[in-house]
Amino acid sequence: RAEVAYPHPDLEPILEPTYGVILYQEQVMQIAQVLANYTLGGADLLRRAMGKKKPEEMAKQREIFMQGAAEREVDPAVAGYIFDLMEKFAGYGFNKSHSAAYALVSYQTAWLKTHYPAAFMAAVLSSDMDNTDKVLIFIEECRQMKLEVVPPSINQSEYRFTVDEKGRIVYGLGAIKGVGESALENILEERRRAGVFLDLVDVCQRVDLRKVNRRVLEALIRAGACDCLNPNRAGLLAQLPDALALAEQGSRASAAGQLDMFGLDSPLAPTPDISMSSQNWPEWTEAERLTEEKKTLGLYLTGHPITQYEAELKHIITGRLADVLNSGDSHRTSGSERGYGQGRGRGNEQKVVLAGLVVEIRTRNGNRGGRMAFVTLDDRSARLEIRVFSEVYEQFRELIREDRVLVVEGSLTYDNFSDSLRLTAERIMDIDSARADYARRLVLKLTEQQFGNGLLDELAGALAPYREGKCRIMVDYTRIGARAELNFGEEWRVKPAEPLLQQLRHLLGEQQVRLEYGRSGSA
Repeated sequence: RAEVAYPHPDLEPILEPTYGVILYQEQVMQIAQVLANYTLGGADLLRRAMGKKKPEEMAKQREIFMQGAAEREVDPAVAGYIFDLMEKFAGYGFNKSHSAAYALVSYQTAWLKTHYPAAFMAAVLSSDMDNTDKVLIFIEECRQMKLEVVPPSINQSEYRFTVDEKGRIVYGLGAIKGVGESALENILEERRRAGVFLDLVDVCQRVDLRKVNRRVLEALIRAGACDCLNPNRAGLLAQLPDALALAEQGSRASAAGQLDMFGLDSPLAPTPDISMSSQNWPEWTEAERLTEEKKTLGLYLTGHPITQYEAELKHIITGRLADVLNSGDSHRTSGSERGYGQGRGRGNEQKVVLAGLVVEIRTRNGNRGGRMAFVTLDDRSARLEIRVFSEVYEQFRELIREDRVLVVEGSLTYDNFSDSLRLTAERIMDIDSARADYARRLVLKLTEQQFGNGLLDELAGALAPYREGKCRIMVDYTRIGARAELNFGEEWRVKPAEPLLQQLRHLLGEQQVRLEYGRSGSA
């Protein structure tokens, strides 16, 4: 439990009921009276000025507050810090009666979230399922709460988010982009009537294709909602035209009344067997699967693009974003214990290297001219906004794109006003650039059996376009009873770009290619 700290000893009687935090408008008025000699009327004017948030009025009130605090011999730095706290409070504070009502709702909400976490989060997700940005935030909250969110399924999901018998949150079909409510209701109604769907042909034959059209079915497949029929999404998309044609053929036959004289189905329209047509279709790569999920769900649900680089990044970055943010929590606690919190975060600049997927980019005009950017990185563990000033932004703007994994070198500081950590970028790299800068050696494992059949020529041909880099090459050669390490010459230093690594792994084998980094190991 964190120790209660007060910005100034004289404020303890005022803030003790709220554990040192300004919660009520009445507290702001009392602080102004006790610390800065405000009259009751003057304190109410301060409250109104904060509510209006007009810069000129706040500047005037700050001057009055600082002057009154000086008369009471309050340290100017402490007085300024307290006024900043009061100004920040204006963004969320209410009077006591409002606060009491909100507190009741907050307590009820917290109770439900604590005792029925899965049901609570399913309801929260359902309440904003049309807002992808909010769904993303709530999904991240579920992950932090250790709640499993399973992908949508036409055989399990309802329109809204639900909880299954294992306590998992089942993704709601209504949160899939490009799928209308009437189409989903038709699918759900048919499932309730005749049971789960067996395969894609069964789906197409049982639903109303005027509502559940090709576009809807494609969106369901891309989102993973048809994985219960066949996990090969590329195969299902390839199978879809035939499945639709077969279903429409059956509908036309039924409408035409194709029955023989004994009332049996006519053999004139044979049913082709396409149930196996998708099984040999090449599956999407993980990157392709995640890209399609992002298009249809607005987020990466079954994986994350940064996962494939984690083994390498651990030798490059200072730590994961969650680790960095947790260190910030520790810093805030220790800062509160030093003299009532004044001056927290000053002189605490730290050089770090962090990595993450770009999920949001905001740009605006900088104070010194030019455009600057605020880039939000996500590494699965947490999110952190990065400030990119105009000089750095102009230098690296071509690299800054959504859904790209970036490595950022910069200065990490604690921002007192926003009560959060802030990273100011000094250098930005994509994965290939980070590899080229941090990788010490490219190790190729070869065996006696691999020599011959032109392998060495193929190897030289693969390496040649990437020469003139900084990364050394070493061949780890083994044969029966012997092993040797052969270092290539300086002229064979390469840039270890992703296409080169993929080509080498194809030639030699997935486990035969390894990058070693200068810090602490290899990947």
